[in-house]
Amino acid sequence: MAIRDGDGWVDCRCGGKHWGLNGAAGLMLLRERSILMQHRADWVHNGNTWGLPGGARDSHETIIEAALREAVEETGIDPQLVKPLNTFADLHGNWRYDTVLAAAEPALEPHTLNDESHEVRWVKFDDVTRLPLHPSFAKTWPLVMSEINNLIAPTQ
Repeated sequence: MAIRDGDGWVDCRCGGKHWGLNGAAGLMLLRERSILMQHRADWVHNGNTWGLPGGARDSHETIIEAALREAVEETGIDPQLVKPLNTFADLHGNWRYDTVLAAAEPALEPHTLNDESHEVRWVKFDDVTRLPLHPSFAKTWPLVMSEINNLIAPTQ
């Protein structure tokens, strides 16, 4: 069994507290101009908001390994149906959140597996900002969307 040494709060230089002693990572699955989003349970940090499956990164994990592990734990996806494309870093000085942008195969089916989620579902790009978003996700969404447009523009 792998060592889980990433759980814990970090007092960030930005003035906030963030989950993940080694930073955190999330998986943004892309399919048909939609992303897979997670409606966070009420009891979690910034609960009852929408964001990405993700969480604390352990010291021995790459960004992609952490994002995939968290997404599997939280949504039950098959990681064999995920193709990582790029990463986006939200840097806070002494803490960071990395988003792995990845293509989802058509057969990928998410399931709400643990008590950290009310639901997971595909959300069209244009509908993302209509949801009550996790504050950090809301802040970075325009930047991430720009990165997504750079990735998908040559193919469409």
